[in-house]
Amino acid sequence: MMPNCNSKIHRGGQEAGRRELVSRSLQSAQHCLEDQDFGTAYAHYLLVLNLAPELKTSVKETFQFTLFKWAEELDSLARIQDLFNCYEQALELYPDDEVICNSMGEHLFRMGFRDEAAGYFHKAVKLNPDFADAKENFYRVANWLVERWHFIMLNDAKRNLTYLKAIENAVRSGCKSVLDIGTGTGILSMFAKKAGASLVYACELSKTMYELACDVVAANNMERKINLLHLKSLDIEIPKHIPERVSLVVTETVDAGLFGEGIVESLIHAWEHLLLQPKPKNQDFSTGNYGRVIPASATIFGMAVECKEIRRHHRVGMQEIAGVHLSNSVQFFSPTCASAGSEETVEPYTTEKLSRIPGGYIPLTEPCQVMTVDFNNLQELKSLAARKPWKLSLPVIEGGILDAVVVWFVLQLDDEHALSTSPSEETCWEQAVYPVQGLPDYSVKTGDTVLMEVCCQDCYLKIQKISSLPSKCGMDISERDDTLGLGNEAELCDALAGLQTTSKQDGNAQVCVLESTEIALLNNVLYHKCFKAAMDKVLSALNPSKDSQSMDVDGHDSGMNLQENQNKSFLDAAADPLYVLDVSEGFSILPIIAGKLGPVRAYSSVEKEQHQAALHVISEANHFPKETLEFWLSHLEDESVVLQRPKSDKLWSIIILDVIETSGLIQQEVMEKAAISRCLLHSGGKIFPQYVLVYGMLVESESLLLESAVQGTEPTLGFNIAPFINQFKVPVRVYLDLSTLPCVPLSKPAELLRLDLMNPLLNSSSREVKVEICKSGQVTAIPFWYHIYLDEDHSLNTSDESSHWKQAAVVLDEPLQVQEEKLLLISSVTDSSLYK
Repeated sequence: MMPNCNSKIHRGGQEAGRRELVSRSLQSAQHCLEDQDFGTAYAHYLLVLNLAPELKTSVKETFQFTLFKWAEELDSLARIQDLFNCYEQALELYPDDEVICNSMGEHLFRMGFRDEAAGYFHKAVKLNPDFADAKENFYRVANWLVERWHFIMLNDAKRNLTYLKAIENAVRSGCKSVLDIGTGTGILSMFAKKAGASLVYACELSKTMYELACDVVAANNMERKINLLHLKSLDIEIPKHIPERVSLVVTETVDAGLFGEGIVESLIHAWEHLLLQPKPKNQDFSTGNYGRVIPASATIFGMAVECKEIRRHHRVGMQEIAGVHLSNSVQFFSPTCASAGSEETVEPYTTEKLSRIPGGYIPLTEPCQVMTVDFNNLQELKSLAARKPWKLSLPVIEGGILDAVVVWFVLQLDDEHALSTSPSEETCWEQAVYPVQGLPDYSVKTGDTVLMEVCCQDCYLKIQKISSLPSKCGMDISERDDTLGLGNEAELCDALAGLQTTSKQDGNAQVCVLESTEIALLNNVLYHKCFKAAMDKVLSALNPSKDSQSMDVDGHDSGMNLQENQNKSFLDAAADPLYVLDVSEGFSILPIIAGKLGPVRAYSSVEKEQHQAALHVISEANHFPKETLEFWLSHLEDESVVLQRPKSDKLWSIIILDVIETSGLIQQEVMEKAAISRCLLHSGGKIFPQYVLVYGMLVESESLLLESAVQGTEPTLGFNIAPFINQFKVPVRVYLDLSTLPCVPLSKPAELLRLDLMNPLLNSSSREVKVEICKSGQVTAIPFWYHIYLDEDHSLNTSDESSHWKQAAVVLDEPLQVQEEKLLLISSVTDSSLYK
């Protein structure tokens, strides 16, 4: 009996020792937290939780706090691997903790690991469907991982059926082994298997889409019939990944500009390494084992258009904005134009669904064939990148303003089946838009010629050097010739004398590349007028003598010397200038507008050196003393803490916050920023905007449903895809144009919510609004927009035609039947969006 007794005594001693160690470690962890030694505190908690798992619940919140603080330190020290090791240790202890999962996802997302971040956000939402932070993070990352066009295309039954028929024809003609490049959800692979292909392989680079395809294929009982590869097609090797060459490649790796998803590069590799040899021209597909591609070929078309909406997003249309003279020494361009001379690979076009573009468009030329490409011809594919640029000329048939060249294509899947992305077709596709920039005059008249240069470079179709040639210089330029014949040299010289071209820019001008939304903001006249008036009102109240010192003069040549002399002593005359801070995102001239309103020190928060240089040039053109405009970030020791006093003994007169994203959503943490800003204002100072009213209405819109979720199995021809991809649907659609949204209004606009940045007592976390139904139908969505009040007299409507903001809409999970004259109760919450 004695050994057993000794064993009990030994175990009892061990238990007492364990308890003592746990107790001391807990005390040490607490002391470390008090000293803000988070790394050591974290190590103590790890020891405690490994020795005493029964304490997990009681120390959970403190452990989370310690983990997050230590992770922040590791992040600031760039100890990324240590950071992730800590989270992995924490998730071993708390595998089902949604807060830790969400925090891990946030770190991953900030570091660019979107696929991995989405997995943690998704897990956090599954663990706690009411966890608002995780839901918002997942919705934001879902737009990156599963782009919205997946839903639109899968809902396009015509597109799906056309691909199915082409694949069936190919399999019947003898193509029994198939490779689906860029499989997405796996729908084309399942078409091939359904058609009778004996061997089907599919590759997908995106981790999220690959896992989604695995789930879809399994749900359709094809997991043993389709071999899914988590690879880029360029990395597939025989026999390492597939045993032998295949007889058919199917793919839809095309974008609005046809080549932008790398179809040429992937098909060159496929023909050289993965496909059987192509059929000789004198033989039929059924007489031999040959390789082929679906789509077989494509024809690209283009035309010149006038379009006010494109123009206002890509060209600054005025020389003066709210009294600020834009210097001729600054030339603004959007990224599409800047890509022509850039060493970086930048997409040389933007995309628009022209059938829904606000204000519509006017064709200035007939559609013209730009080029054709045969995807079954290896030599033609290889010659594309090496081909010299060629010229195109389009006769003008309708006078107007040359705003863009618009491009679309016809995808010939086989001899019988084709898909068109033309703006005149009912299609899920958008068109590629090449904005025209840098011309001295954009007007064209009937009989003129639009000239351009076309090439295939960096996996993109590029249309550049777009210009117009007046009819008096008329000449015929072959669209295929790279040079003109000698007989045309004199004619060419005469023509070039009057040629308008984007290739020659003022060598002395400061080039400033802005996002298209930033250009649209500069073109928003009402926005700048309202800000000027509202700022003037505040500054006048704070400095009654301001009116005699105002810099807001016309600035014509006759008054320049007087203006300069006045400005030299401008700030000197003001012993205590007023301070204005603009922390709105992107390029903004509001600090310069403020600087013209009196003795002001205006601070801009723009980050890019190019933007700062442009603002310097503009301020000099407006004869500002150097100290009037400063760049706030250069004054900060910690750029992550933007909202601070201008000086230790000074406060701000005006703080301009970005409240609404251009996407149509409320900015994240805007109320927290407003709370800090209120503490930084001196008496009489204001935050702009002072408050925001959220408006919405009930609509019935099939388009919003199709763009938000796959609608059952009918559009996907019986295949079960919807439940899997719809996991990535988001309740809010952004970047909408309500003026062209296909919908039936079922109610009048109603005020849903108030966000008051100056008086938080007027805010509530939620609000219920009764909305009267004006038309019977099915509510599928609630579009919403904002009235932004700088003060009671000056407001902006984000749904106005001139607004640089887009609108957004909450899309309901299930349509709601409503009857005319009835009331519907809508609940809205203070968040980055509205939820019903």
